[in-house]
Amino acid sequence: MLEFRVLGPVGLWSDGVEAPLGGCKQRTILAALLLADGWVVSDSDLGGVLWERRPPATYQAQIYTYASRLRGHFHGGATITRCGRGYRVERGDTRFDLDEFYRLAKEGQALMRSGRTGDAASRFRAALGLWSGPTLTGVTDALADNERSRIEMARMEVLESRIDADLHLGRHRQLIGELTQLVGAHPLRETFRAKLMIALHRSDRQAEAFETFHAGCGLLREQLGVDPGPTLRSAHQAILADDFAPARPGRGDLVAGPTG
Repeated sequence: MLEFRVLGPVGLWSDGVEAPLGGCKQRTILAALLLADGWVVSDSDLGGVLWERRPPATYQAQIYTYASRLRGHFHGGATITRCGRGYRVERGDTRFDLDEFYRLAKEGQALMRSGRTGDAASRFRAALGLWSGPTLTGVTDALADNERSRIEMARMEVLESRIDADLHLGRHRQLIGELTQLVGAHPLRETFRAKLMIALHRSDRQAEAFETFHAGCGLLREQLGVDPGPTLRSAHQAILADDFAPARPGRGDLVAGPTG
């Protein structure tokens, strides 16, 4: 059974053993073809992510060589095919960590909507557990710059959904340390700051919750010249009224209602 990974170091695994893919360019071609999701990637596009704006005169021959080497590691239903002036990967029934991530995230959102919050939290946690390092490690900067941000954005959304589920389940005390780190790493991301305020408030640490709010307001004004958005303002008002519920799945806004 083959397994493709891009949520960390890019790699190809066969029956639990990592294939020796060699250097950066071979991993870049593999990642580019996997992320195309069955569509053909042209030689020129592959040349762009391999050599940016200066592909060598022999770039098509070099791509052919890299593709041939990759093909030597493929079996068990996956194929890499030359199609016109490009290449395509068909994964068949092989495992692809990014597909599994999206599947688990979708299942988690459906479970949240149906009220099965504990099961949803488990799905979100499993999705996040697929990461083994920074996304698309080992590929060229050109490919990473093109693709990494959208995958990392999806990861952040699932992380927020998992925290929402844990808040709903009354795990606010356990979340304070994690949320404090997330706010430190992403000081301008208002959703993390709002969730930290909720966790602090529910842990009877109201003064720290308000300090977190005012610190966020100061950063937003100093660095961006803007006032806090609805997420942060709603958290502040809900804490003042002692009347709030966790954010609904897939959304960053806070919904008025009784505490859980």
